[in-house]
Amino acid sequence: MPSVFSRIIQGELPGNFVWEDELCVAIMTLNPMKPGHLLVIPREEVDHWDDLPPVLASHLMAVSQRLAKAQKRAFPCARVGLLVVGLEVAHVHLHLVPLDAMQDIRVEGLPQAEAEELAAGAARLREALEAE
Repeated sequence: MPSVFSRIIQGELPGNFVWEDELCVAIMTLNPMKPGHLLVIPREEVDHWDDLPPVLASHLMAVSQRLAKAQKRAFPCARVGLLVVGLEVAHVHLHLVPLDAMQDIRVEGLPQAEAEELAAGAARLREALEAE
């Protein structure tokens, strides 16, 4: 059975896409820690990040770095945090979170964002990517 992320990538479920290439996508998360919180997801379903083929792992990091720079432009912050947790969905995904303080990092009990908020955040990030 495909993961929820595969279903989003295949268009079966909605997603606010910020990035798409042949190896990965980046989407707005439904339960953001902060505005601008993204997930970078490989198209290939791999459960554990340490099982990623090295070329794919390197690609995910390069895309994450580019997206983090766009996040800093679109959602000014002290830094962008990178988290790989992997307990909630058995499909590798990297969390990119604009951060100003350690208190900004939390993974449980996050409210679901409104659809309009996610769409607006995705548009801001795509615009910041185009401004490179």
